[in-house]
Amino acid sequence: MAITWNDSWNTKITVIDQQHRKLVNLVNDLGEAMRVGKSKEVVNDVLTVLVDYTKTHFRAEEALMRQHGYSELAEHQKIHEEFVNKVSEFKLKVESGNTVVSIAIYNFLSDWLVNHIKGEDQKYIPILQGKA
Repeated sequence: MAITWNDSWNTKITVIDQQHRKLVNLVNDLGEAMRVGKSKEVVNDVLTVLVDYTKTHFRAEEALMRQHGYSELAEHQKIHEEFVNKVSEFKLKVESGNTVVSIAIYNFLSDWLVNHIKGEDQKYIPILQGKA
């Protein structure tokens, strides 16, 4: 049930790769908390850390894109915003006691993160690589 990092996901931009690995670890922490039946408070705490760190990562990534004139920045920001909104919805459901969404949250997070790193984030590598 855990995400296994694949070196092909590396952007070769150290700060971004470190943040991506941290996000993968946080999603894996969430999956592990759910797997071992941790209380909804623990799941909620892990989700809170994940949401906060994701926002930090998005700001850093978008700042690099802006700094280096990445032409698809607005589109990338929209994708990030949609992600934050979706995770915020999940978080509200967990806070209200709906633990049924836990697996849906994990599946969404793991799929989105892997696909985003392998897809959208690979698009900016030629522009940012060696500059960031």
